[in-house]
Amino acid sequence: MAARVSCPHRRLAGWIRRAALAAMLTLANVADASAQSPVSPRPSETPQRIEIKAVPIEAFEPRDPSRTRFGALEFRGGLELTSRTKEFGGISGLKVYPDGAQFLAVTDRGRWLKGRIVYRDNVAVGIADAQMAPVLGPDGRAIAATRGWYDTEALTEDNGTAYLGIERANKIVRFDLGKFGLLARGQPMPTPPTIDKLPTNKGLECIAVFSKGTPGAGTLVAIAERALDSAGNYRGFLIDGQAPGEFTMLRNDNFDVSDCATLPSGDLLVLERHFTWATGVSIRLRRVARATIVPGAVLRGVLLFEADLGYQIDNMEALGVHVAKDGTTILTMISDDNFSLLQRTILLQFALVGE
Repeated sequence: MAARVSCPHRRLAGWIRRAALAAMLTLANVADASAQSPVSPRPSETPQRIEIKAVPIEAFEPRDPSRTRFGALEFRGGLELTSRTKEFGGISGLKVYPDGAQFLAVTDRGRWLKGRIVYRDNVAVGIADAQMAPVLGPDGRAIAATRGWYDTEALTEDNGTAYLGIERANKIVRFDLGKFGLLARGQPMPTPPTIDKLPTNKGLECIAVFSKGTPGAGTLVAIAERALDSAGNYRGFLIDGQAPGEFTMLRNDNFDVSDCATLPSGDLLVLERHFTWATGVSIRLRRVARATIVPGAVLRGVLLFEADLGYQIDNMEALGVHVAKDGTTILTMISDDNFSLLQRTILLQFALVGE
């Protein structure tokens, strides 16, 4: 018969077991962190605080400042944004978080922009707590500088995981922002072979994800800017879900896709843009019912809104959606100024009427 261990020895044995378990967990965490960060980020690759100046846009239609209703949208306010930080600008993708204040954006030169929209009486009046950082690749270095992965045009986020569409590389890259924040490293996702063959500078311009509680939750939907099928329609993709496949969306009036976002219902909003030197830029917004977004479909959607340079718009390329505390669905659009002195970075907010 084995001798019983006395109480002090049992306590010591228990302490040893707990210490061993803690050590194993620590080693596991260190191993996990080393998989993410085998090299330390350079100072130029860490998030940097920046200052953003915001000037209010009081009226969406300067010719009629009292007007607030435009199609299915109601203008809630806007801001013209500037910064002395040379990397600021070129905003191409946007995620607005459920509180309506925190946001994440990406520039087409491969940089994150994170910040907080400041409100007064439910109207945006400024940007606070802004940070910028390079988008990092699998090796922990800036993707634009080390891999030539630039034209980061499309952004969506779901439960701490962000997905970026890199247009000229024809890639979708996944980031664990929930764990690593802006230091997260992008991991390329498997995508349909068709995406690899999209034309240069006409590839994926919008990515959205069907959120929890909607049909096909977790599925990515992506649409190319101007990679067209034989009928002249936009090419679209359903990725990483239970019913993957391809679809098309009717293209008309020579508009191109510039971004998209999902509504709480699962319906898809598609932002489009048209530009000529003679007429300037125009934008419009279409709503596509979730039930129609299936492999093999030709989507049409319902026109909700359109505007030209008679209104306060620029090259609107980023679209975010959140639901306000009163239940109103709010759309936020931000423009890509192409780092040009002739263009502006503007933020516009609208309520979706009837939601």
